[in-house]
Amino acid sequence: MALRKLKPTTPATRFYSISSFDEITKSKPEKSLLAPLKKSGGRNNLGRVTSRFRGGGHKRRYRIIDFKRTSEGEAEVIAIEYDPNRTARIALIKYGDGKKAYIIAPEGLQVGEKIESNNEADLKSGNTFTLSAIPVGTFIHNIELKPGKGAQLVRSAGTSAQIIAKDEKYSQVKLPSGEVRMISNSCKATMGVVSNIDHENISYGKAGRMRWLGRRPHVRGVAMNPVDHPMGGGEGKTSGGGHPVSPWGLPAKGYKTRKKKNISNKFIVKKRK
Repeated sequence: MALRKLKPTTPATRFYSISSFDEITKSKPEKSLLAPLKKSGGRNNLGRVTSRFRGGGHKRRYRIIDFKRTSEGEAEVIAIEYDPNRTARIALIKYGDGKKAYIIAPEGLQVGEKIESNNEADLKSGNTFTLSAIPVGTFIHNIELKPGKGAQLVRSAGTSAQIIAKDEKYSQVKLPSGEVRMISNSCKATMGVVSNIDHENISYGKAGRMRWLGRRPHVRGVAMNPVDHPMGGGEGKTSGGGHPVSPWGLPAKGYKTRKKKNISNKFIVKKRK
């Protein structure tokens, strides 16, 4: 999964790099596993902007990913595909009864390989187990937080978590952020590292490429008017005159916003870096 640099024939392509897509084996997605995807423009159900600087971008269709891995039979990998909705690659798998599904592809997964989702399967990348069946020290991804809910943690390109300790009920998992968290042994996880490791080294090269992804220009608070931001206004350039804050007045650098009475606090053994 290498990167490809373009010849610098224009100012934008001088710093431009893209994925080589060598691992992709199928260009068109499986029609039965597609769903429409509506753009929100950063707005919630009341039509108010809750995520600033979002909008536009290329039209996409959602690929329905099997995050639960409830089918326990053996499945064959029939294609590795690109997914515009995530940084990782996805794998199209086919079970013995003909059922097809998409999963997050782990690094090194090849077309023709057989993968399973049960505790009796071989300990290899791509197989899914409950945490109780995975040895300490193993690198995992696609981790559930609640049994049967489906994977919620460690799903982006090149990421992995590691099991560092176990007891009868919980496994201690070190997450990519550095946080060590207790997760129930009955939660599922997939062995291996998420594919597309080189994603973090991509240089976008030009602003327009971010617009294709639906990201609009980010405007600094000090460049706004006082009506729009607490740090706005002033003759000439000013540093705001006070501590940097968000548009709603919350301190912006180093201020902890996590609730002290969060129920999940008891599961965090070590806070993130």
